[in-house]
Amino acid sequence: MRPKQSVFQALKVALSGMMILLAQRAFRIQLTIGIGITAMGFYFEIEPWAWAAQTLAIGLVLMAEGINTALERIADFIQPNFDPKIGRIKDMAAGFVSIAAIVSLIIAVIIYSEKLTLL
Repeated sequence: MRPKQSVFQALKVALSGMMILLAQRAFRIQLTIGIGITAMGFYFEIEPWAWAAQTLAIGLVLMAEGINTALERIADFIQPNFDPKIGRIKDMAAGFVSIAAIVSLIIAVIIYSEKLTLL
């Protein structure tokens, strides 16, 4: 366990963790999609409620991807060799990301379906 940290030290550790996530391909893909959806929000001038829902959805996907990455790293540390039980744990973690992505897609359909039919 780490010794008690100052707020500055805690922020530094958190930023370090974010940089580790940015090195992960899957996280960068999800982040790129989030940036694209954000650009769509500006283009279509979505309403404040839609901005809130969209921002939460993007954050949910990115957090799920981060948790998935952390769980995979922990699993690999605990059991570096193939183990079907560890494989199921990793599959469940990937399922978290899939659930978040599906919920986010539903939110995007609610926000953009009418706007896209007007094109």
